Amino acid sequence: MRSAVLAGVLLLAVSCAGNVLPEEEWWQTMALEMTEDIPVTRDLSLTRQSTATIIAKYGYPSETHTIRTDDGYILTMDRIPNRGKPVVYLQHGILSSAADWVILGPEKALPFILHDAGYDVWLGNSRGSTYSRNHATLKPEDSKFWDFSWHEIGIYDIPACIDYILEQSGQKDLYYVGHSQGTTVFYVLMSMKPEYNAKVKAMFALAPVAFMDEVRSIPIRILSKGVYQIGWIAKMIGMNEFLPNGSFLTRLASMLCTGNWLSEKLCTNVLFLITGYDSEQLNTTMLPTIMENIPAGSSTKQLLHYGQLVVAGRSRFRMYDYGWISNMFKYKQLTPPDYDLNKVTVPVHLVYGENDLLAVPTAVSVLKNRLRNVAQIFRVPFDKFNHMDFLYAKDCRTLLYDHLLEHIRLHDRNETCDQAVIS
Repeated sequence: MRSAVLAGVLLLAVSCAGNVLPEEEWWQTMALEMTEDIPVTRDLSLTRQSTATIIAKYGYPSETHTIRTDDGYILTMDRIPNRGKPVVYLQHGILSSAADWVILGPEKALPFILHDAGYDVWLGNSRGSTYSRNHATLKPEDSKFWDFSWHEIGIYDIPACIDYILEQSGQKDLYYVGHSQGTTVFYVLMSMKPEYNAKVKAMFALAPVAFMDEVRSIPIRILSKGVYQIGWIAKMIGMNEFLPNGSFLTRLASMLCTGNWLSEKLCTNVLFLITGYDSEQLNTTMLPTIMENIPAGSSTKQLLHYGQLVVAGRSRFRMYDYGWISNMFKYKQLTPPDYDLNKVTVPVHLVYGENDLLAVPTAVSVLKNRLRNVAQIFRVPFDKFNHMDFLYAKDCRTLLYDHLLEHIRLHDRNETCDQAVIS
Protein backbone atom coordinates (compact mmCIF):
# COMPACT_ATOMS: atom_id res chain seq x y z
CA MET A 1 0.00 0.00 0.00
CA ARG A 2 2.79 2.43 0.86
CA SER A 3 4.39 1.97 -2.54
CA ALA A 4 1.02 2.47 -4.23
CA VAL A 5 0.39 5.68 -2.32
CA LEU A 6 3.85 6.99 -3.21
CA ALA A 7 3.24 6.13 -6.84
CA GLY A 8 -0.03 8.02 -6.73
CA VAL A 9 1.68 11.07 -5.24
CA LEU A 10 4.30 11.07 -7.96
CA LEU A 11 1.67 10.61 -10.66
CA LEU A 12 -0.34 13.52 -9.32
CA ALA A 13 2.81 15.62 -9.05
CA VAL A 14 3.77 14.98 -12.65
CA SER A 15 0.26 15.74 -13.84
CA CYS A 16 0.28 19.13 -12.15
CA ALA A 17 3.75 20.23 -13.07
CA GLY A 18 4.95 23.80 -13.40
CA ASN A 19 7.95 25.76 -14.61
CA VAL A 20 10.03 28.53 -13.08
CA LEU A 21 10.75 31.26 -15.58
CA PRO A 22 11.11 35.03 -15.29
CA GLU A 23 8.14 37.32 -15.78
CA GLU A 24 8.14 39.54 -18.84
CA GLU A 25 8.15 43.17 -17.72
CA TRP A 26 6.35 44.81 -20.61
CA TRP A 27 2.87 43.69 -19.58
CA GLN A 28 2.75 46.41 -16.94
CA THR A 29 2.55 49.04 -19.69
CA MET A 30 -0.31 47.14 -21.32
CA ALA A 31 -2.46 46.16 -18.31
CA LEU A 32 -4.04 48.56 -15.84
CA GLU A 33 -3.38 47.96 -12.13
CA MET A 34 -6.41 48.85 -10.01
CA THR A 35 -7.27 49.23 -6.30
CA GLU A 36 -3.84 50.49 -5.33
CA ASP A 37 -5.06 51.26 -1.80
CA ILE A 38 -4.51 47.62 -0.85
CA PRO A 39 -0.78 46.85 -0.48
CA VAL A 40 0.12 43.67 -2.33
CA THR A 41 3.47 42.06 -3.03
CA ARG A 42 3.08 39.38 -5.68
CA ASP A 43 5.95 37.18 -6.79
CA LEU A 44 5.21 37.09 -10.51
CA SER A 45 8.50 35.32 -11.20
CA LEU A 46 6.65 32.07 -10.59
CA THR A 47 5.29 32.04 -14.14
CA ARG A 48 6.56 33.09 -17.53
CA GLN A 49 3.40 35.04 -18.31
CA SER A 50 0.83 36.36 -15.88
CA THR A 51 -2.85 36.41 -16.82
CA ALA A 52 -2.61 40.14 -17.51
CA THR A 53 0.38 39.54 -19.77
CA ILE A 54 -1.46 36.98 -21.84
CA ILE A 55 -4.56 39.15 -22.17
CA ALA A 56 -2.53 42.21 -23.16
CA LYS A 57 -0.39 40.20 -25.58
CA TYR A 58 -3.47 39.47 -27.66
CA GLY A 59 -4.44 43.15 -27.78
CA TYR A 60 -7.34 43.04 -25.34
CA PRO A 61 -7.89 45.61 -22.57
CA SER A 62 -6.80 44.30 -19.19
CA GLU A 63 -7.19 45.35 -15.57
CA THR A 64 -5.83 43.79 -12.40
CA HIS A 65 -7.82 44.28 -9.19
CA THR A 66 -7.09 43.34 -5.59
CA ILE A 67 -9.75 42.39 -3.06
CA ARG A 68 -9.57 41.71 0.66
CA THR A 69 -11.73 38.96 2.16
CA ASP A 70 -13.37 39.15 5.57
CA ASP A 71 -10.72 36.81 7.00
CA GLY A 72 -7.79 38.86 5.66
CA TYR A 73 -6.75 37.14 2.41
CA ILE A 74 -5.87 39.49 -0.45
CA LEU A 75 -7.02 38.15 -3.80
CA THR A 76 -6.16 39.22 -7.32
CA MET A 77 -8.80 39.40 -10.05
CA ASP A 78 -8.21 40.00 -13.74
CA ARG A 79 -10.74 41.80 -15.91
CA ILE A 80 -11.26 42.11 -19.65
CA PRO A 81 -13.56 45.12 -19.42
CA ASN A 82 -16.69 45.86 -21.40
CA ARG A 83 -18.05 48.62 -19.19
CA GLY A 84 -21.81 48.79 -18.82
CA LYS A 85 -22.27 45.30 -20.28
CA PRO A 86 -23.54 42.15 -18.52
CA VAL A 87 -20.91 40.54 -16.31
CA VAL A 88 -19.52 37.00 -16.52
CA TYR A 89 -17.36 35.84 -13.61
CA LEU A 90 -15.10 32.80 -14.26
CA GLN A 91 -13.64 30.78 -11.37
CA HIS A 92 -10.87 28.23 -11.89
CA GLY A 93 -10.38 24.76 -10.43
CA ILE A 94 -7.91 23.34 -7.93
CA LEU A 95 -4.17 23.78 -8.61
CA SER A 96 -5.16 26.23 -11.31
CA SER A 97 -5.41 30.01 -11.75
CA ALA A 98 -7.07 32.60 -13.96
CA ALA A 99 -4.25 32.17 -16.50
CA ASP A 100 -5.56 28.76 -17.53
CA TRP A 101 -8.73 30.30 -18.93
CA VAL A 102 -6.84 32.49 -21.43
CA ILE A 103 -3.76 30.60 -22.62
CA LEU A 104 -5.43 29.28 -25.80
CA GLY A 105 -5.82 32.86 -27.03
CA PRO A 106 -8.54 34.61 -29.10
CA GLU A 107 -11.16 32.54 -30.95
CA LYS A 108 -10.46 29.57 -28.63
CA ALA A 109 -10.30 30.73 -25.00
CA LEU A 110 -13.63 31.33 -23.28
CA PRO A 111 -12.88 34.79 -21.78
CA PHE A 112 -11.99 36.23 -25.19
CA ILE A 113 -15.07 34.65 -26.78
CA LEU A 114 -17.28 36.18 -24.07
CA HIS A 115 -15.62 39.59 -24.40
CA ASP A 116 -16.02 39.57 -28.18
CA ALA A 117 -19.71 38.75 -27.64
CA GLY A 118 -20.12 41.92 -25.55
CA TYR A 119 -19.67 40.71 -21.96
CA ASP A 120 -17.66 42.25 -19.13
CA VAL A 121 -15.36 39.37 -18.13
CA TRP A 122 -13.83 38.88 -14.67
CA LEU A 123 -11.38 36.10 -13.76
CA GLY A 124 -10.97 35.03 -10.13
CA ASN A 125 -7.89 33.66 -8.35
CA SER A 126 -8.52 31.62 -5.21
CA ARG A 127 -6.46 32.10 -2.05
CA GLY A 128 -3.15 30.28 -2.17
CA SER A 129 -2.91 30.31 -5.97
CA THR A 130 -0.08 32.06 -7.78
CA TYR A 131 -1.75 35.48 -7.84
CA SER A 132 -3.44 35.37 -4.43
CA ARG A 133 -0.64 34.55 -2.01
CA ASN A 134 -1.11 37.52 0.31
CA HIS A 135 -2.78 38.17 3.64
CA ALA A 136 -3.24 41.17 5.90
CA THR A 137 -1.16 39.60 8.70
CA LEU A 138 0.04 36.15 7.56
CA LYS A 139 2.73 35.06 5.12
CA PRO A 140 2.79 31.90 2.96
CA GLU A 141 5.62 30.65 5.18
CA ASP A 142 3.18 30.56 8.13
CA SER A 143 1.26 27.32 8.60
CA LYS A 144 -1.85 29.32 9.52
CA PHE A 145 -1.87 30.87 6.05
CA TRP A 146 -2.65 27.42 4.58
CA ASP A 147 -5.27 26.44 7.16
CA PHE A 148 -8.14 26.49 4.66
CA SER A 149 -10.04 24.16 2.39
CA TRP A 150 -12.37 24.92 -0.49
CA HIS A 151 -14.97 25.53 2.23
CA GLU A 152 -13.26 28.80 3.15
CA ILE A 153 -12.86 29.70 -0.52
CA GLY A 154 -16.62 29.25 -0.84
CA ILE A 155 -17.68 31.29 2.18
CA TYR A 156 -15.04 34.05 1.95
CA ASP A 157 -13.37 34.35 -1.47
CA ILE A 158 -16.34 33.94 -3.80
CA PRO A 159 -18.72 36.34 -2.01
CA ALA A 160 -15.94 38.94 -1.72
CA CYS A 161 -15.33 38.68 -5.47
CA ILE A 162 -19.03 38.82 -6.35
CA ASP A 163 -19.61 41.90 -4.17
CA TYR A 164 -16.56 43.67 -5.58
CA ILE A 165 -17.45 42.89 -9.20
CA LEU A 166 -21.01 44.17 -8.81
CA GLU A 167 -19.80 47.32 -7.08
CA GLN A 168 -17.21 48.08 -9.76
CA SER A 169 -19.41 47.20 -12.73
CA GLY A 170 -22.58 48.85 -11.46
CA GLN A 171 -24.57 45.69 -12.24
CA LYS A 172 -27.09 44.12 -9.86
CA ASP A 173 -26.23 40.52 -10.76
CA LEU A 174 -23.83 38.43 -12.87
CA TYR A 175 -23.30 35.11 -14.63
CA TYR A 176 -21.02 32.62 -12.87
CA VAL A 177 -18.93 30.05 -14.77
CA GLY A 178 -16.94 27.57 -12.69
CA HIS A 179 -14.66 24.70 -13.62
CA SER A 180 -14.17 21.73 -11.25
CA GLN A 181 -13.42 23.24 -7.81
CA GLY A 182 -14.87 26.47 -9.18
CA THR A 183 -18.23 24.65 -9.11
CA THR A 184 -17.70 23.14 -5.66
CA VAL A 185 -17.10 26.50 -4.00
CA PHE A 186 -20.25 27.91 -5.62
CA TYR A 187 -22.42 25.21 -4.03
CA VAL A 188 -20.72 25.87 -0.69
CA LEU A 189 -21.44 29.60 -0.91
CA MET A 190 -25.09 29.24 -1.85
CA SER A 191 -25.75 26.62 0.83
CA MET A 192 -24.03 28.66 3.56
CA LYS A 193 -25.02 32.18 2.42
CA PRO A 194 -28.19 31.72 0.35
CA GLU A 195 -28.72 35.48 0.07
CA TYR A 196 -26.10 35.39 -2.73
CA ASN A 197 -28.54 33.52 -4.98
CA ALA A 198 -30.09 36.90 -5.76
CA LYS A 199 -26.76 38.18 -7.11
CA VAL A 200 -26.32 35.48 -9.77
CA LYS A 201 -28.47 35.27 -12.91
CA ALA A 202 -27.34 31.75 -13.79
CA MET A 203 -24.52 29.38 -12.94
CA PHE A 204 -22.67 27.29 -15.54
CA ALA A 205 -20.93 24.30 -13.96
CA LEU A 206 -18.18 22.86 -16.17
CA ALA A 207 -17.08 19.43 -14.91
CA PRO A 208 -19.16 19.89 -11.72
CA VAL A 209 -17.63 18.40 -8.57
CA ALA A 210 -19.64 17.72 -5.43
CA PHE A 211 -20.21 13.98 -5.00
CA MET A 212 -16.98 12.04 -5.41
CA ASP A 213 -17.55 8.51 -4.13
CA GLU A 214 -17.65 7.18 -7.71
CA VAL A 215 -14.47 8.90 -8.95
CA ARG A 216 -12.78 6.68 -11.54
CA SER A 217 -9.29 8.23 -11.47
CA ILE A 218 -7.02 5.46 -10.17
CA PRO A 219 -4.36 7.72 -8.56
CA ILE A 220 -7.05 9.72 -6.76
CA ARG A 221 -8.75 6.57 -5.48
CA ILE A 222 -5.40 5.20 -4.23
CA LEU A 223 -4.58 8.43 -2.41
CA SER A 224 -8.05 8.64 -0.92
CA LYS A 225 -7.75 5.22 0.73
CA GLY A 226 -5.23 6.71 3.14
CA VAL A 227 -6.56 10.27 3.24
CA TYR A 228 -6.78 10.49 7.04
CA GLN A 229 -3.31 9.00 7.55
CA ILE A 230 -1.88 11.31 4.89
CA GLY A 231 -3.55 14.27 6.56
CA TRP A 232 -2.01 13.40 9.91
CA ILE A 233 1.47 12.95 8.38
CA ALA A 234 1.17 16.20 6.40
CA LYS A 235 0.26 18.07 9.58
CA MET A 236 3.13 16.54 11.54
CA ILE A 237 5.77 17.42 8.93
CA GLY A 238 4.31 20.84 8.14
CA MET A 239 3.34 20.07 4.54
CA ASN A 240 0.73 22.83 4.39
CA GLU A 241 0.98 23.78 0.71
CA PHE A 242 0.42 21.10 -1.90
CA LEU A 243 2.91 21.01 -4.78
CA PRO A 244 4.17 24.60 -4.65
CA ASN A 245 5.24 25.91 -8.04
CA GLY A 246 9.01 25.50 -8.23
CA SER A 247 9.32 22.45 -6.01
CA PHE A 248 11.66 19.62 -7.03
CA LEU A 249 8.80 17.44 -8.26
CA THR A 250 7.28 20.19 -10.37
CA ARG A 251 10.67 20.99 -11.91
CA LEU A 252 11.15 17.31 -12.72
CA ALA A 253 7.67 17.00 -14.17
CA SER A 254 8.18 20.14 -16.25
CA MET A 255 11.26 18.59 -17.81
CA LEU A 256 9.27 15.47 -18.66
CA CYS A 257 6.33 17.38 -20.14
CA THR A 258 8.35 19.76 -22.30
CA GLY A 259 11.14 17.50 -23.49
CA ASN A 260 11.37 15.07 -26.41
CA TRP A 261 8.59 13.03 -28.02
CA LEU A 262 8.98 10.09 -25.61
CA SER A 263 8.90 12.21 -22.46
CA GLU A 264 5.88 14.14 -23.72
CA LYS A 265 4.08 10.85 -24.33
CA LEU A 266 4.86 9.81 -20.75
CA CYS A 267 3.58 13.13 -19.43
CA THR A 268 0.34 13.08 -21.42
CA ASN A 269 -0.40 9.49 -20.43
CA VAL A 270 0.00 10.38 -16.75
CA LEU A 271 -2.37 13.30 -17.29
CA PHE A 272 -4.87 10.98 -18.97
CA LEU A 273 -4.59 8.42 -16.16
CA ILE A 274 -5.90 11.08 -13.77
CA THR A 275 -8.38 13.01 -15.94
CA GLY A 276 -9.42 10.62 -18.74
CA TYR A 277 -7.74 9.53 -21.99
CA ASP A 278 -8.25 11.91 -24.91
CA SER A 279 -5.27 12.27 -27.22
CA GLU A 280 -7.43 13.66 -30.03
CA GLN A 281 -8.28 16.90 -28.22
CA LEU A 282 -4.90 17.58 -26.57
CA ASN A 283 -2.69 19.96 -28.52
CA THR A 284 0.75 18.77 -27.41
CA THR A 285 2.39 21.92 -28.75
CA MET A 286 0.51 23.76 -25.98
CA LEU A 287 1.98 21.59 -23.22
CA PRO A 288 4.90 23.93 -22.45
CA THR A 289 2.51 26.87 -22.09
CA ILE A 290 0.12 24.85 -19.94
CA MET A 291 2.95 23.67 -17.72
CA GLU A 292 4.16 27.21 -17.15
CA ASN A 293 1.00 27.94 -15.19
CA ILE A 294 0.19 24.74 -13.27
CA PRO A 295 0.31 23.89 -10.49
CA ALA A 296 -0.73 27.36 -9.32
CA GLY A 297 -0.76 26.35 -5.66
CA SER A 298 -3.30 25.07 -3.18
CA SER A 299 -3.45 24.07 0.44
CA THR A 300 -2.96 20.42 1.30
CA LYS A 301 -6.27 20.69 3.13
CA GLN A 302 -8.11 21.30 -0.16
CA LEU A 303 -6.90 17.97 -1.53
CA LEU A 304 -7.64 16.19 1.73
CA HIS A 305 -11.19 17.53 1.77
CA TYR A 306 -11.83 16.07 -1.67
CA GLY A 307 -10.22 12.81 -0.57
CA GLN A 308 -12.63 12.67 2.37
CA LEU A 309 -15.58 12.93 -0.02
CA VAL A 310 -14.26 9.97 -2.04
CA VAL A 311 -14.29 7.68 1.00
CA ALA A 312 -17.33 9.20 2.75
CA GLY A 313 -19.67 7.04 0.67
CA ARG A 314 -23.43 7.31 0.08
CA SER A 315 -22.97 10.37 -2.16
CA ARG A 316 -22.03 12.73 0.67
CA PHE A 317 -21.19 16.37 0.04
CA ARG A 318 -20.12 17.62 3.42
CA MET A 319 -17.84 19.88 5.39
CA TYR A 320 -14.27 19.07 6.42
CA ASP A 321 -13.88 16.11 8.78
CA TYR A 322 -11.62 17.02 11.72
CA GLY A 323 -12.20 13.77 13.60
CA TRP A 324 -14.89 12.91 16.15
CA ILE A 325 -13.59 15.00 19.02
CA SER A 326 -12.79 18.12 16.99
CA ASN A 327 -16.05 17.76 15.07
CA MET A 328 -17.95 17.94 18.36
CA PHE A 329 -16.24 21.23 19.21
CA LYS A 330 -16.67 22.71 15.73
CA TYR A 331 -19.99 21.27 14.53
CA LYS A 332 -21.62 20.00 17.77
CA GLN A 333 -21.87 16.55 16.20
CA LEU A 334 -19.56 13.60 15.59
CA THR A 335 -19.56 13.82 11.77
CA PRO A 336 -19.37 16.86 9.49
CA PRO A 337 -22.68 18.39 8.37
CA ASP A 338 -23.80 18.00 4.77
CA TYR A 339 -24.10 21.12 2.62
CA ASP A 340 -27.79 21.88 2.04
CA LEU A 341 -28.11 22.01 -1.75
CA ASN A 342 -31.81 22.86 -1.42
CA LYS A 343 -30.64 26.40 -0.71
CA VAL A 344 -29.10 26.70 -4.19
CA THR A 345 -31.94 28.41 -6.07
CA VAL A 346 -29.92 29.92 -8.94
CA PRO A 347 -30.64 28.34 -12.36
CA VAL A 348 -27.77 25.85 -12.78
CA HIS A 349 -26.45 24.50 -16.08
CA LEU A 350 -24.58 21.23 -15.53
CA VAL A 351 -22.03 20.47 -18.26
CA TYR A 352 -20.14 17.18 -18.20
CA GLY A 353 -17.79 15.02 -20.26
CA GLU A 354 -18.47 11.34 -20.79
CA ASN A 355 -14.80 10.44 -20.24
CA ASP A 356 -14.20 12.67 -17.20
CA LEU A 357 -12.68 10.46 -14.48
CA LEU A 358 -13.07 13.14 -11.78
CA ALA A 359 -16.53 14.63 -12.44
CA VAL A 360 -18.06 11.33 -13.56
CA PRO A 361 -21.47 11.28 -15.30
CA THR A 362 -23.15 9.25 -12.54
CA ALA A 363 -22.05 11.81 -9.93
CA VAL A 364 -23.37 14.63 -12.12
CA SER A 365 -26.69 12.79 -12.26
CA VAL A 366 -26.78 12.63 -8.45
CA LEU A 367 -26.04 16.36 -8.29
CA LYS A 368 -28.87 17.03 -10.75
CA ASN A 369 -31.31 15.24 -8.46
CA ARG A 370 -30.12 17.15 -5.39
CA LEU A 371 -30.36 20.65 -6.89
CA ARG A 372 -33.70 22.46 -6.99
CA ASN A 373 -33.31 24.52 -10.16
CA VAL A 374 -31.37 22.72 -12.89
CA ALA A 375 -31.94 24.73 -16.05
CA GLN A 376 -30.08 22.32 -18.28
CA ILE A 377 -27.82 19.30 -18.22
CA PHE A 378 -25.51 19.12 -21.20
CA ARG A 379 -23.26 16.27 -22.28
CA VAL A 380 -20.36 17.53 -24.40
CA PRO A 381 -20.91 15.78 -27.75
CA PHE A 382 -17.57 14.00 -27.89
CA ASP A 383 -17.20 10.60 -26.19
CA LYS A 384 -13.59 11.08 -25.07
CA PHE A 385 -14.04 14.57 -23.57
CA ASN A 386 -12.19 14.60 -20.23
CA HIS A 387 -11.70 16.83 -17.18
CA MET A 388 -9.00 19.10 -18.62
CA ASP A 389 -10.61 19.35 -22.06
CA PHE A 390 -12.97 21.99 -20.62
CA LEU A 391 -9.97 24.36 -20.73
CA TYR A 392 -7.56 23.00 -23.31
CA ALA A 393 -9.42 20.93 -25.94
CA LYS A 394 -8.62 21.74 -29.56
CA ASP A 395 -12.31 21.93 -30.45
CA CYS A 396 -13.58 23.32 -27.15
CA ARG A 397 -15.27 26.26 -28.87
CA THR A 398 -17.42 24.19 -31.23
CA LEU A 399 -18.02 21.39 -28.72
CA LEU A 400 -18.81 23.58 -25.71
CA TYR A 401 -18.15 27.32 -25.64
CA ASP A 402 -20.55 28.27 -28.45
CA HIS A 403 -23.27 26.30 -26.66
CA LEU A 404 -22.49 28.02 -23.37
CA LEU A 405 -22.60 31.46 -25.00
CA GLU A 406 -25.94 30.64 -26.63
CA HIS A 407 -27.49 29.81 -23.26
CA ILE A 408 -26.09 32.92 -21.59
CA ARG A 409 -27.80 34.90 -24.34
CA LEU A 410 -31.02 32.97 -23.72
CA HIS A 411 -30.92 34.12 -20.10
CA ASP A 412 -30.27 37.67 -21.32
CA ARG A 413 -33.50 37.43 -23.31
CA ASN A 414 -35.27 35.75 -20.37
CA GLU A 415 -36.02 32.73 -22.50
CA THR A 416 -36.40 29.25 -21.05
CA CYS A 417 -33.54 26.90 -21.82
CA ASP A 418 -34.50 23.49 -23.17
CA GLN A 419 -33.50 20.68 -20.85
CA ALA A 420 -31.17 18.03 -22.22
CA VAL A 421 -31.36 14.51 -20.84
CA ILE A 422 -28.27 12.99 -19.23
CA SER A 423 -27.04 9.87 -20.92
